[in-house]
Amino acid sequence: MTFSNPLVTQTIRPMGIDGINTQGALPVAAEQSLSVIEASKRLAAYTAVDQNVKLEHRVIGIGSGSTVPYVVERIVQQGKESNKNRVFIPTGFQSKELIVSSGLNLGDVDQYPTIDVTLDGADEVDHQLNCIKGGGACHLREKVLAEAATTFILVADYRKNVEFLGTNFKPGVPIEVVPFAYAKVLQNLHQVIGSPNATLRMAVKKAGPVVTDNGNFVIDAPFDRKFMEEPYKIMAKIKMLTGVVEVGLFCHMAKSAYFGNEDGSVTIKLNDGTVEHVAA
Repeated sequence: MTFSNPLVTQTIRPMGIDGINTQGALPVAAEQSLSVIEASKRLAAYTAVDQNVKLEHRVIGIGSGSTVPYVVERIVQQGKESNKNRVFIPTGFQSKELIVSSGLNLGDVDQYPTIDVTLDGADEVDHQLNCIKGGGACHLREKVLAEAATTFILVADYRKNVEFLGTNFKPGVPIEVVPFAYAKVLQNLHQVIGSPNATLRMAVKKAGPVVTDNGNFVIDAPFDRKFMEEPYKIMAKIKMLTGVVEVGLFCHMAKSAYFGNEDGSVTIKLNDGTVEHVAA
């Protein structure tokens, strides 16, 4: 595959942590069964792991989303010897199950408040690597693990790669609130903060609202482009509302983001503005 940026082009192969070439690690049948977009998501996840999960890393945060199984798959491919002394911290039920079912060591952030690297998905990522998270109602724990990490990495597909937040992800900014304050927070969002269409997120297969792992409700608050051009400012305003537990805007946190593209390639965006590419 070809790795390129405006300054350099070179051929690279996906490498395991011990320098072993693990290209084509899946059986041929599994390779053929992957759609182009799934193959590109896997390549994005593999590249993110290869470039950011180092031999010396001992505490690793595992996020949520459709790209995360490929992240865990690649970490497992690094080998039992590399993983035997590592601890993996989940952001929610999905990642916990992935860690356990993969035979990796499960830990928690209260045991390991400093994390070497956290890899997570995103609902949308803008040109400055600010992102929306919380479509799965895990953004409180996701933000704790992102802040605890020395290095925070995003892995997603091309639909999440946008110039400004809110372009493709239409539900709005996820906001976790304590249940008894949700009506007051909704009123604040409607009348003061600037989201007249903010709504309480309702469950799909149960009566009533979505309840997070922390026992709270979630409000989805869409904002016009003018607010999303500076997401940190609107995040701070929402966070100041009494009753708000956490806001699903992750600003100035990610070191890099890896996107699987429609054509099977990967785009890598770094927080210094550099853009790199890995061919399909």
